[in-house]
Amino acid sequence: MDLLFLLDKSVIAFVAFAITLLIATYSTYAERKIAAFLQDRVGPDRAGPFGIFQPLADAGKFFFKEEIIPNTSDKFLFIIGPGIAMLTALMTSVVIPWGDTLEIAGRQVSLQVSDLNIGVLYVFGVVSLGVYGIMIGGWASNNKFSLLGAIRASSQMISYELSMGLALIALIMMTGTLSVKEIVDQQHGFWHNGWFTWNFFSQPLGFILFIVCAFAECNRTPFDLAECEAELVGGYHTEYSSMKLGFFMFAEYINMFISSAFMASLYFGGYNFPFMDDLGLSQNWITIIGTIVFFMKIFAFIFFFMWIRWTLPRFRYDQLMRLGWQYMIPLALINIFITGTVILLRQP
Repeated sequence: MDLLFLLDKSVIAFVAFAITLLIATYSTYAERKIAAFLQDRVGPDRAGPFGIFQPLADAGKFFFKEEIIPNTSDKFLFIIGPGIAMLTALMTSVVIPWGDTLEIAGRQVSLQVSDLNIGVLYVFGVVSLGVYGIMIGGWASNNKFSLLGAIRASSQMISYELSMGLALIALIMMTGTLSVKEIVDQQHGFWHNGWFTWNFFSQPLGFILFIVCAFAECNRTPFDLAECEAELVGGYHTEYSSMKLGFFMFAEYINMFISSAFMASLYFGGYNFPFMDDLGLSQNWITIIGTIVFFMKIFAFIFFFMWIRWTLPRFRYDQLMRLGWQYMIPLALINIFITGTVILLRQP
């Protein structure tokens, strides 16, 4: 039985890993196509029908390009920096519940690699380690633009992690658990006894704070000051080329995918969907449909990330830090106070 359990988890981990890389790869294609649509252009259309092989061509270019390591760089740290960024980005997917349980050969198989009872803390811990990859890469490059970009990125991520953590404290106060799967299960369906079950309806301010912080954590526009071409050339990855540059870029898209999955799980019911109990289908079919719905929610968030990039201009760095410290953190503290008050008033 233990062997079968390990086999199940190994298969789920491999599938999650493959899907994460696939979505990160084709997010580059989606970003260029969405940008083209919003700007009334065509976008990639040469590599395959409608340009669908463009991400594969880009990946091949990254693999086969000449790799340049500056003579004045710290070579060991220069190599390990993008590896840390990529590793920490991939590690966060293990606590995401991609679906409910499937019944296979009389056994219940959960579509989650690991249901940690501190899943939310695990994600925060791993994400906070990701800043080391950026900081090490920028410092090891021995380039002033890279160092400035790394300092910007680390300051930005540390600042907005505070607001993100405070936003989640209010959610944890309501759910009473740190397990991502338990939070998803508490949002079963969509409507129960006259109440919306999805946490978005009980924590709208917390969700807005969380998604703004997610933009900052992922270095997405309008918070992409760490790699601002106007004054920092390419930011912390100015000196990088070949697949090391690819790792930094892939890590950003993986973080965007995981952030979308995390938001869909915590605030929009995860794999739960309206009227799921009224379909009269078997558990396996409900799980399959729920997984499809979960990925639809994720793709909606990814589209929102890309839509904002081509809609809003980039902040100045002082505006970014002022927003984080003078507005986001006070609003998150107010949200905690309001949530605590509501919880006390609901008690008999």
